Amino acid sequence: MSEYFSLADCDVIGFDLDHTLCRYHLKETSRLIYESFARYLVEHKGYDKDLLNLTPATWDFCFKGLVVDLEDGNLVKLAEDGTVLRATHGTSDLSTEEIIKHYGPKREWKHFNSLSTSFTRSSKYYFYDNYFDLPGALLCGRVVDMLHKRGNEVNSDFWKDMVAAIDHNYNTSAFRDDAGTYFPSVKRDPGQYLQRCSDSVKTWLRGMKNAGKVLLLITSSHSDYCRLICEHILGKDFEELFDIIITNALKPGFFSLVPQQRPFRTLVNDVEESEGLPSLDKPGWYSQGNWPHLHELLKKMTGKPEPKVVYFGDSMRSDMFPASSFGKWETVMIVEEMEGEGVPKSEAALSNEAQMEPLEKKGKFEEQGMKSPSAVSNQWGSYFVDVHKSGGGDEESQKLTWCCHCIHKYSTMAIPSVEHIAVDFPFPRFSPGKPCTTGYYPRPPDSLLKRCESMS
Repeated sequence: MSEYFSLADCDVIGFDLDHTLCRYHLKETSRLIYESFARYLVEHKGYDKDLLNLTPATWDFCFKGLVVDLEDGNLVKLAEDGTVLRATHGTSDLSTEEIIKHYGPKREWKHFNSLSTSFTRSSKYYFYDNYFDLPGALLCGRVVDMLHKRGNEVNSDFWKDMVAAIDHNYNTSAFRDDAGTYFPSVKRDPGQYLQRCSDSVKTWLRGMKNAGKVLLLITSSHSDYCRLICEHILGKDFEELFDIIITNALKPGFFSLVPQQRPFRTLVNDVEESEGLPSLDKPGWYSQGNWPHLHELLKKMTGKPEPKVVYFGDSMRSDMFPASSFGKWETVMIVEEMEGEGVPKSEAALSNEAQMEPLEKKGKFEEQGMKSPSAVSNQWGSYFVDVHKSGGGDEESQKLTWCCHCIHKYSTMAIPSVEHIAVDFPFPRFSPGKPCTTGYYPRPPDSLLKRCESMS
């Protein structure tokens, strides 16, 4: 395999939508998602109204890559080998001694093998790896705090209420029915939450299509929400940019092999036809579906027995791991945390922000000093690297986080936003024989650079 990756070598360019092709105003969106979930718990499940009250400082807790242990209410940050780097009970930090008492002298999290080999959902834990459910980590922590305050036992029962809150706001009919808090708010004012794509990205997409590439959009969002987003960020003619659009893809299940695979379905007025398609015969807009049927269509469209596909996504569980492991696709991971660690925004993104209206660009939470969920956290540290402390308090060597290790293992390369790659030249790819900083573009995050410097 070449040390470099080039889009010119790919026959098919695929994109996830949310937080990949579409960037959100993270502060505003995170606040809305938290409120959507918390309001449901308060109004429908009788939880304390105090859950709705947040200070800007509270948002430091909101950090991607945490795992909530549903059996005891702990949230943990894992190293690449599954050891616990940091942990909280609810939102309260556990000391090194408490971590050792809870997880043993080796600080091993017992479910790591199950999570790291398959990324499957479990009744024992939940992995927060994307911004759409990330505010739930903060809410989980606060619910555990509240249960303690009431003197209630903490067990996995609270999670059933969390799942109900997610379903209430995100189920496939919620957009159409104006149900919950999330969709009605985004429909009312898309510009407050969605960032428009820069002209350079639109030109890049058109250029690739004109060059004969097959362009593909695969999102787990339902068709009506997908349409709202795409019209806002790309324009009313967005369908002309893509050969195939797949909504309600139910990733990572989309990449499942026989016999679990779901059939593709056609849509009429955003409603799925009840009869599934036996195969995918032509380009168009479809719902649900599976990778093997899509692969057959791509072979037909490209005229190649093994078309080379690259897929851009932001979720390790839904995008990177299944697309690389099962689809054998090249994968480019969107890692907004890179911008939180010194990687500059692209010129296209900066110019795009400058053109936005002040209200669309700066929400009320900006003024309040709320931390962006993609920034380094005081409580949790860096997304990429952390210090492993021994029981005696002596600092040991820095370790890669499990999330960082997964980026190197399942991604071809990592970028902070699609804007950064709207050019075409060979990019260095992640490779086991290369330094772990190789594969980040335009440059690695600060914590990884410092780690490499300290090791050299």
